[in-house]
Amino acid sequence: MDLLSGRKSNEIFEGQVHVYKHMYAYLDSMCLKWCIELEIPTIIYNHEKPITLHELISILQVPPSKISGVERLMRHLSHNGFFDIVTIHDDDGGDENKEKKEAYALTIASELLVKGTEYCLTPMAKCGLNPLMSSSFNLLGKWTLEKNLTLSEISLGTNLWDFLSKNPSILTSFNESMASDSQMVKLALKDHSAVFEGLESIVDVGGGNGTISKIISDMFPKLKCIVFDLPHVVENFSGTSSNNLSFVGGDMFNYIPEADVVLLKWILHDWDDEHCVKILKKCKDAISKNTKEGKAIIIDFVINEKQDEFGLTQMKLRMDIAMTSMNGKERSEEEFNKLFLEAGFQDYKIFPLTGMYSLIVVYP
Repeated sequence: MDLLSGRKSNEIFEGQVHVYKHMYAYLDSMCLKWCIELEIPTIIYNHEKPITLHELISILQVPPSKISGVERLMRHLSHNGFFDIVTIHDDDGGDENKEKKEAYALTIASELLVKGTEYCLTPMAKCGLNPLMSSSFNLLGKWTLEKNLTLSEISLGTNLWDFLSKNPSILTSFNESMASDSQMVKLALKDHSAVFEGLESIVDVGGGNGTISKIISDMFPKLKCIVFDLPHVVENFSGTSSNNLSFVGGDMFNYIPEADVVLLKWILHDWDDEHCVKILKKCKDAISKNTKEGKAIIIDFVINEKQDEFGLTQMKLRMDIAMTSMNGKERSEEEFNKLFLEAGFQDYKIFPLTGMYSLIVVYP
């Protein structure tokens, strides 16, 4: 019997659209990559007003054969919220003779891709769209049937962290991506400064180039901040230490420097439950016994499929696939709670931080 014999034709067509929409979804990422490579948001920003297609292709020096292609790429990006198509009036001639033209204006999404701005996410986008990273997902089928290998071990021949340590330029790109994302957290922390008040010290585990710690140390000059990461990561940043900011190399599975607060931003999602419990136990050991304010602060995604404002669940589930392929995962509150209890923590509270991230305060 035909599987679809009981279906109405319009239902079958809807199913076809759904399949095709996801089949070509990679083009959304590729159009974003195109936009970033040509620095189109920065061009429009420097233009100081909405830019016409003619002005854009003139600046980009697009050959005549590709003008139509640029127009269609911009139409696609506009449809997906990266630009607004607006009507402007030509400045040539008198008021009666002004010609109406379509032009492209920045949206909040493309404003975040303007180079040199405080909250620029271009480094994050470039890292995420790096073919070395994105093309590996073509091997998900092979990854599924391999017993213990991560996706990077299949595609790159080694785990992601070893690969980064042996490729300095890609490691730099990775650290820059984490730093750009941390600027968004900076914006959010202004409303959550109370969690750091009354503390004397904090250790930022897996803190990379120290962007988050620098943000916190600027907010609280009397707070001693330690950036703790693998030795090959922090060795390049030791020269940026200051009176209340220092860099320490080591392995979080062996030891974490003592502090009133242990900070984990986007760390636990890299690891499976067993490794997370080990990390959290080391965090608990590192929390100073000399203060009643001791705690761990986790900045991470919390999946809640019952609340899907702005389509956040879809984005978080995509990140979950990325982390799962590395033997990590994004977690629900229930999954976090299980980890905390197994690591010996007594209680926790979850607060919304940014649209994507939650701030989890965990008490020993």
